[in-house]
Amino acid sequence: MKNYYITTAIAYTSGKPHIGNIYEIILSDSIARFKRFQGYNVRFQTGTDDHGEKIEQKAIAKGQSPKQFVDDIANIIKDLWAKANISYDRFIRTTDADHEAQVQKVFEKLYNQGDIYLGSYEGLYCTPCESFWTESQLVDGKCPDCGREVKKAKEEAYFFRMSKYADRLVEYYNSHPEFVLPVSRKNEMVNNFINKGLQDLCVSRSTFKWGIPVNFDPKHVVYVWLDALTNYITGLGYDVDGNHDQLYKDFWPADIHVIGKDIVRFHIIYWPIFLMALGLPLPKQIYGHGWLLQDGEKMSKSKGNVMYFDDLASVFGADAVRYYVLSEMGFENDGSVGWESLTEKINADLANVYGNLVSRTIAMTNKYFGGKVANKNVCEDVDNGLKDVVTAAYNKVSEKMDNLKISDAIQEVMTIFRRANKYIDETCPWILAKEENKDRLETVLYNLCEAIVTGTTLLSSYLPTVAEKVVAMFNTTLKSEDGVKTFGVANEYTVTQTPEVLFPRLDIKDVLAKAEIIKQKQIEEYNRENGIVVEEPKPSKPTIEFADFEKVELKVGTIVNSEKVEGSDKLLKNTVKLGTETRTIVSGIAKTYSPEDVIGKQVVVVTNLAPRKLKGIMSEGMILCAYNDKTSDLALISPITEFKDGEEVS
Repeated sequence: MKNYYITTAIAYTSGKPHIGNIYEIILSDSIARFKRFQGYNVRFQTGTDDHGEKIEQKAIAKGQSPKQFVDDIANIIKDLWAKANISYDRFIRTTDADHEAQVQKVFEKLYNQGDIYLGSYEGLYCTPCESFWTESQLVDGKCPDCGREVKKAKEEAYFFRMSKYADRLVEYYNSHPEFVLPVSRKNEMVNNFINKGLQDLCVSRSTFKWGIPVNFDPKHVVYVWLDALTNYITGLGYDVDGNHDQLYKDFWPADIHVIGKDIVRFHIIYWPIFLMALGLPLPKQIYGHGWLLQDGEKMSKSKGNVMYFDDLASVFGADAVRYYVLSEMGFENDGSVGWESLTEKINADLANVYGNLVSRTIAMTNKYFGGKVANKNVCEDVDNGLKDVVTAAYNKVSEKMDNLKISDAIQEVMTIFRRANKYIDETCPWILAKEENKDRLETVLYNLCEAIVTGTTLLSSYLPTVAEKVVAMFNTTLKSEDGVKTFGVANEYTVTQTPEVLFPRLDIKDVLAKAEIIKQKQIEEYNRENGIVVEEPKPSKPTIEFADFEKVELKVGTIVNSEKVEGSDKLLKNTVKLGTETRTIVSGIAKTYSPEDVIGKQVVVVTNLAPRKLKGIMSEGMILCAYNDKTSDLALISPITEFKDGEEVS
């Protein structure tokens, strides 16, 4: 068997990954599963990036040690990977002892050979991205990667001589055009970083402690990218001294690193240069996929629009979510995910096309043949259309997978099921049953069973749990690679008497109701984590009849005189002209308005309010104001245009 090594970027343990983060893991898992199906000896590695300043800060804020904090998050991530049925071979952590030991040795080797040197750094630092930037690299004064604020930072640090290898890297790009996919990712990096002059890279930090210590200068810790990127070789048992494990000898160089487009720079510039400096072969390919956006925008917990795999799986099922994200994301472009789009696609593809086909075929096999059909080979021309689609599917799927066009590969599989549904309409098994054409009917149902099992086998890399359920319903197992290329090898199929409904049709109202509950929980969690107190809304006043409202008399008046009330810091004694009469009205507005502010202003007055004494002054009405409970802001209510004093407000 050929060896095949695939990795994902390791998840940063600052928090729970959302569906956009886990897309990459599902994508890589589907590739790994398909390669195993093709007979490859696959090594699939994923894991967590446990170090960094942001981790240290979050741990302190939570009252935990950094190790305890990252252990908790790593367990959450492992649980998510299990729910998504990720078939990894190693879950590496940058706090693993074997990784830390090799990172220290790598750092020292590069220092001893002159690729790393001690200097000092003064620049602009983005804490969330853990990246230093120059002024010219900022976009609108902010981090070009995440768009957040940067801060000035100065510290002693070790640097890697990136410029030493820049020409060699460009030469490698030119001689290996397949190295970076899509090509647009490479062109962007060359134009934005290499052509402008590749700057030396800061590879240590001395202002925080949560990292791998530099063994010959322990006040420094190895900076994130030299630490994190090295996991791809340490996870195989790479040893700086040459005492490599057999895994490293068998699987390096990696066949593919699967990463998000936001970290392409680190993987196609820094990582190859580190490997060149170590004298190691470069990975064969790096694929920078697009982002999965929530209905076209980035996800935010404060908005309640972050979508997590486990939440989605609780509503749609794990394999249905896998299907959606894999079929939605194109090779180069960003994708979109939303509650409504998920519902529509799962109903259309999985419930209507796939699930319905399985259900109809099993039901007819049970009804007409007691659950068992054999290949009677009573063939007609219409059968060839189905057989051709089924037998041609593997090569088409394989080609798409080789080119990393996963969504296109899935659609090739779905073509089998769509064609099989059409075949039912063409052959009309219910009519064959009435005509008592039993051998022809049995052949038709056998053909449908064969198409379903072949299609399900090809679908198993994307929907592994459902695929196993379906072939079990047909009392068989998934086919081999050779088996999916040939039609009619099985002699017979025996179907289950009580098939499971694979994908019940979803009601969008029910889905959105569940989504709203999830959204509210997110907002509450965000508020709790950030100490935001949301006041309960004041209860509404009881509804009144129009006749009750008509009892209130409102008139426009002008304040002709105003003075402070002795002994009170909030009351003003106002003289208000209301047409032919003048009234004294005491108002609690002195903290916002001085007497000079209100004289000459037109206001709205409740004129039929019973008089009452305030501080010994008889008040003959009420001046209306707007008041904000939270800010204590207060404003007199005045007509926009001038009215005659005494005119009624209605």
